[in-house]
Amino acid sequence: MLRLLMIDNYDSFTYNLVQLILSNVRVAMIIRRNDQLTLKEITKLSPDGIVISPGPKGPKDAGLSKPIIETFGEKIPILGVCLGMQCINEVFGGKTREADLPVHGKTSLISHNGRYLFRSLPNPLKVARYHSLIVDDIPGCLELDAVTIDSQIPMAIHHKKYRIFGVQFHPESFLTEGGDQMIRNFLSFLSQ
Repeated sequence: MLRLLMIDNYDSFTYNLVQLILSNVRVAMIIRRNDQLTLKEITKLSPDGIVISPGPKGPKDAGLSKPIIETFGEKIPILGVCLGMQCINEVFGGKTREADLPVHGKTSLISHNGRYLFRSLPNPLKVARYHSLIVDDIPGCLELDAVTIDSQIPMAIHHKKYRIFGVQFHPESFLTEGGDQMIRNFLSFLSQ
């Protein structure tokens, strides 16, 4: 059975994300808070994939989230959700900044490239957003996969060489179309 490590950034949405994953595939879920494990313990857990949850703060307050990406990103598939995507962007040299307009529980239409997490999904796609920070200065090693249609805010990225993916929106929200398909698409990378 596949082992999936969920890094909980003290967010109320973490267990909604866990439920979405468990409703789509049989995996052994290991859930740990971002400050309640070590990199050595993660090595011993030997996860097949890692999900970095949303969180109420920014990447500098995300505990081990960034060191996890730095240490395991070359070998283990990683999905970063909201704060998790911001951590991915910063690890590879990008920045995080305040959004011009914070959003909480709002839907946006996004345009995506139909690849990776977005395979078999309609375009445009309605997604749920809960954030006041956005990624900026996306580095060359990351590719932009989706943006909001109305304001071109980055909504999804992936690493060009490693199996690292990030979404700024919440796939676990009932307001997001195709969240279960996105999770299945990510999980397909665990066995590669």
